[in-house]
Amino acid sequence: MRLTTKGRYAVTAMLDLALHDHGEPTALADIADRQDLSLSYLEQLFAQLRRAGLIKSVRGPGGGYQLAKLACDINVAQIVIAVDEEVDITRCAGKGNCQNGHKCLAHNLWMGLSTQIHDFLTGISLADLTANPELIGMALTQDRNLHDARERDEAAGLRGAGLRHKN
Repeated sequence: MRLTTKGRYAVTAMLDLALHDHGEPTALADIADRQDLSLSYLEQLFAQLRRAGLIKSVRGPGGGYQLAKLACDINVAQIVIAVDEEVDITRCAGKGNCQNGHKCLAHNLWMGLSTQIHDFLTGISLADLTANPELIGMALTQDRNLHDARERDEAAGLRGAGLRHKN
């Protein structure tokens, strides 16, 4: 399986977006700050997520991103696939040419596992994840930490100078 940092970051960012989806767009910089992720990297991921129809962008003052569908209609597999990750652990990408153009001995085993992983991730929606009380508690803590950091930055005069505190 090729689930790399890219897929994990995309899922994390989408969870953040879903948790903060209160009818108003969420600024990508806020997601980056809360999740301690690179803003430029998130911009690349969100371009892919937007092309896949999972999010929409809102321009202008107060702009940002929103889910393009209900959280219950977006599953984890869609997010991973949208950022060009594979939910496949075979060497041959499922083509059956893993050993000199033929199936290797373990091909069917790895295909079955890939199917199980894909089915598992397809069966979990953003709504399922955001309903978890532990996840909600973590998000509230992140929000508090970001708020506190911004207040410290403003008190120190850093916000106006274009400098930002990283949690």
